[in-house]
Amino acid sequence: MSNLIPPHGGKGLTICLLEGAALDEEKKKAEGLKKVPVSPRVKGDLIMIGIGGFSPLTGFMTKADWQGVCDKFLTADGTFWPVPVTLDVTKEDAEGIGEGDEIALYDPEGDEIMATMKVTEKWALTADEKKFECEKVFMGEGTPTTEEFWKIAEEDHPGVQMVMEQKEVNLAGPVKVLSEGEYPTKYAGIYHRPEESRKIFEEKGWSEVAALQLRNPMHRSHEYLCKIAVEVCDGVYIHSLVGNLKPGDIPADVRVECIDALVKNYFVDANVVQGGYPLDMRYAGPREGLLHSVFRQNYGCSRMIIGRDHAGVGDFYGMFEAQTIFDKIPVPEEPGKALACIPLKIDWTFYCFKCDGMASMRTCPHGKDDRVLLSGTMLRKMLSEGDELPDHFGRDEVIAILRNYYEGLTEKVEIKTHKAATGD
Repeated sequence: MSNLIPPHGGKGLTICLLEGAALDEEKKKAEGLKKVPVSPRVKGDLIMIGIGGFSPLTGFMTKADWQGVCDKFLTADGTFWPVPVTLDVTKEDAEGIGEGDEIALYDPEGDEIMATMKVTEKWALTADEKKFECEKVFMGEGTPTTEEFWKIAEEDHPGVQMVMEQKEVNLAGPVKVLSEGEYPTKYAGIYHRPEESRKIFEEKGWSEVAALQLRNPMHRSHEYLCKIAVEVCDGVYIHSLVGNLKPGDIPADVRVECIDALVKNYFVDANVVQGGYPLDMRYAGPREGLLHSVFRQNYGCSRMIIGRDHAGVGDFYGMFEAQTIFDKIPVPEEPGKALACIPLKIDWTFYCFKCDGMASMRTCPHGKDDRVLLSGTMLRKMLSEGDELPDHFGRDEVIAILRNYYEGLTEKVEIKTHKAATGD
């Protein structure tokens, strides 16, 4: 009997990834089906459905699911879910596909059939419905009115751009996943299925596990958050996104190298596990913080570290809105359908010269001039421009890896700072 938190949804891990003879048989069948290309975002979602990371989902959402998730944080069957997981295709690719038909989902970048799908519903979103999704999922306290939100969202919010640019038709239905793409080989030893991370935690004797979400290289603040978690839990799971980011973000292999250097030199190895997962960022701030908690529960984590501006972009969200949203979400009557992975809420952390160490707004009485305010965005901006970093901004081993990466770039991407990055 496992002492770890049960997977989300009350059905255990719902694994749709085929193996062995069933995989061989389905691959043969897939060759004779209509091929429908999928985007990188859909590919990541598909793999997470396959490996049980999105339990209890077994396929892409219906319009009723979409409506319920946007409006009430609930799928049509009453399961808590914070962000739509939909499959959009062009009108041309959807032509001739009817309800009950089977299709092959094809990754054009990898030139590979990723899955088969039995279509249960074809549905569309009007422009107004796409705007409704954006306002529900991406509009935060940083832009308190819809008018302010739409003044900047379509130009400055990558998640909004993704939704507004979705193709004309959505397909819903269960999937049989045939491949995990490049992730098991490209990130061997880092990329985990939920059943693998759970096995690691169980072998270590852990029951209370905290997850740290990473899309930036680990700086001193991330390190401090992890060490707080290690003090109150059995261990911490440093879980990096290895899917697609926005231009200017640092690629996964560089971030993994930085984490390796930190863990090797500054952590007790027995209390830390590093892993990777295949999603693209949605930059949905508070809602994405909830999604991170949902799938970390599936990976075996009972706590989700939520700090300042979690999964944010620009100034769209309030500084700690990703913490307070956990106090406002619905709690379904069926316990298994409720979110069980709870937040580990930590205040803004930084290095303070007067405290002579890492501290937070809750522990440090000093002023802004005494603090090295740490931000992944600011770190990337300063390194990309060749600026000297303040003392205690990052560990020397990590800074050396990042400088080497930036010196090798032939094209620079402008990195915009925002209030959460500058301390304003």
